[in-house]
Amino acid sequence: MKIVIANTSHFTYADIICETIVESAKVRGTGIAKRSPEYIKQKLKKGNAVIALDGKKFAGFCYIEVWGHEKFVANSGLIVHPDFRKQGLAKKIKKAVFDLSIKKFPNAKIFGITTGLAVMKINYELGYKPVTFSELTDDPEFWKGCQTCKNFDILTRTEKKMCLCTGMLHNPNAVQKEDKIEVKKKVNSKAFQRLKKIKEQLFLKKKQK
Repeated sequence: MKIVIANTSHFTYADIICETIVESAKVRGTGIAKRSPEYIKQKLKKGNAVIALDGKKFAGFCYIEVWGHEKFVANSGLIVHPDFRKQGLAKKIKKAVFDLSIKKFPNAKIFGITTGLAVMKINYELGYKPVTFSELTDDPEFWKGCQTCKNFDILTRTEKKMCLCTGMLHNPNAVQKEDKIEVKKKVNSKAFQRLKKIKEQLFLKKKQK
């Protein structure tokens, strides 16, 4: 099994990718935005997708969407072919497209909306946090993509404030800030331990006198 960055050589998989997206929605009984083979090919051409292959057999897929002048990036269309489900492949694909997103768009906030608990768990493990829709991109083209979802009426009735999907966001700036805090804590901890050791040594010398 190989998970690779997709390119034009994978155009032949565009149809089965779209079919698997539709079938996945039927099995879950939840809404999912439909995509055309032409749309998928655009992602492959730009190198904004990852594909999982078992030899030449299609196994899974996920692509990147860029919004708000590269301020936001979405990992969308995560699917695993029925023949390869329950093998932990979805998590590997999500990790691969997540790493690709960070590499290509290091300053972008990475987000996603999903109704799947399994995907939410994977996102959480990657560092995503649940957020309100107001914290996601306001690019109308992104929300237009939800029009083919059967739950679109809920989104419109709530003025894009909520739906059956849960919004999740990975903010690289917030992560960097948290990392700095952790480093500071570790530095302070080491400094405290050194000071403690020096005091203990001074105490022993004083006691010996």
